[in-house]
Amino acid sequence: MRNIYKNIIVCFSLMALLVSCEEELDLSNPTALSIEELLQTDDGFKLLSNGVLDAYQKVPANEFLLIELRSDNVRANTENGNYPAINAYNVDPNNGDVATYYSNNMSTIKHANTIIDNRFLAPESQQYAVGEAYFMRALCHFNLVRAYQNVPYVDKVLDINTEEARDFPQLPETEVYERIIDDFKTSIAYLDGVEQNRYRPSKGAAISLAAKAYLSQPNPNYSEAELLLASVVENSGAYNYNLLFTERSNAAQFEFNADPTDSSVNLLTDQEYYANLVIDYGHVFGNSISGGYSDGVLDGSWSNNSAYEINNEVIFSIAYDLVSSDNYVTSDSGLDDQVETDSESHSFAMTLQGPSNGVNIASLDFLEVMNPELQPVRFYASIDALSYNPTLETNDTFNAKFPTDGEIGDNDWIVLRYADVLLLYAESILGNNDSTTDPRAVEAFNKVRARAGLEEVANLTKQALLDERRVEFVYENQRLYDLIRFGQADNVLTEFSNENSLFYTSGKKYLPFPQREIDNLPNFYNQNSGY
Repeated sequence: MRNIYKNIIVCFSLMALLVSCEEELDLSNPTALSIEELLQTDDGFKLLSNGVLDAYQKVPANEFLLIELRSDNVRANTENGNYPAINAYNVDPNNGDVATYYSNNMSTIKHANTIIDNRFLAPESQQYAVGEAYFMRALCHFNLVRAYQNVPYVDKVLDINTEEARDFPQLPETEVYERIIDDFKTSIAYLDGVEQNRYRPSKGAAISLAAKAYLSQPNPNYSEAELLLASVVENSGAYNYNLLFTERSNAAQFEFNADPTDSSVNLLTDQEYYANLVIDYGHVFGNSISGGYSDGVLDGSWSNNSAYEINNEVIFSIAYDLVSSDNYVTSDSGLDDQVETDSESHSFAMTLQGPSNGVNIASLDFLEVMNPELQPVRFYASIDALSYNPTLETNDTFNAKFPTDGEIGDNDWIVLRYADVLLLYAESILGNNDSTTDPRAVEAFNKVRARAGLEEVANLTKQALLDERRVEFVYENQRLYDLIRFGQADNVLTEFSNENSLFYTSGKKYLPFPQREIDNLPNFYNQNSGY
């Protein structure tokens, strides 16, 4: 993977940031600079913008535990830590992961606000940094409102030594979404014409996520979402967005398969074509598979290959590099624990450490729809096929999308990819209807199915779209939010909970508001219902 964060600020405090800039800015006494003076330098806004992305690297570190582990996709098979409690919808307001996820998003928001508060000082060449700051502020609040429901919208840098925080109460979901969409739209204006870098916010990413916010709000605005998504889908060539997909005529053959009517003619079998599509799907996540091809399927195991991580399907991702260290960074590490920016990891639980901790195991319910017969492509690219054994009742089958050790990073974390845009576009056209034959929605839906080796449909139903999203985005922390957005969380999770002796109730589709935040401002924040 290209180390684009080579010059990222490792420190988050202003003093540490200024000290770290000394060599780049060639200043004899950088700590004497005010924030205004720093931002008037050639690299000031660039460094602060890199710092925002650096801060966000901590956000995915425990997201899997709080989102995917609370869906019907995965389960915990362990008595260690708080994994079983989270999986059982028995999350305590004092839970450390609940507090850390909230504070990591808020930390990124603070760094984005530093840029936004000083945006009028940005030179013309660094206006993109202001757009990136609005984008990241919107993205973090989008994370928070979907996870905790009613949250404050922080749009300025707060002085922790004052009572300014009381100016930012919890807001109704609707108002939070309005501000998220406004911020994404503001970022679109700033990022218009900026050269695309898939490791940085872009105009296409901002348009797509604004549309996703329109669809996620309590009263979805399908028409606005459709207009935004159409501008991306219909101009995908200009954005250089596309699914990684091999046409059958271009597929590689692994074995000689003679034509029954002419033994001298070699035919491509369906299984060989599926193998091509499995490789395509793995490359989306920067993965390559070892071993060969035997008994009609690819064999071997997945590993990260940095050469594949930046591709036409990835719209925005957070970069991580593989760095061997005994001092790696976790979601709640302190400043002194950091050794190198790119060694910060995304979720231990969703990577190779998951199996060792008894987490990220596919639920038996999920394996009923994710198996070699129903999903000949996504099965082999999404889960560890070597551990799949349907004859065992436990059937501990693990995630294979992120095959490197979470403690030391390596796999990038994809925030948005084009398959999501296509299915969101179909969703926006479908709207409140149970089904549609609109050719735009059907075509977008079928593109994703074709890459998965599945037959096209002529009539798209809402249930089919939800089902497709489940298998396409498993282990990408989308299932719970999809269920909420489609209005199916209570039905699906209640049934799943009852079947597995869990403790889901309607209020627990959202996390508890962190008790630490409530204690810091007594009688100000309210706890979410159900806790």
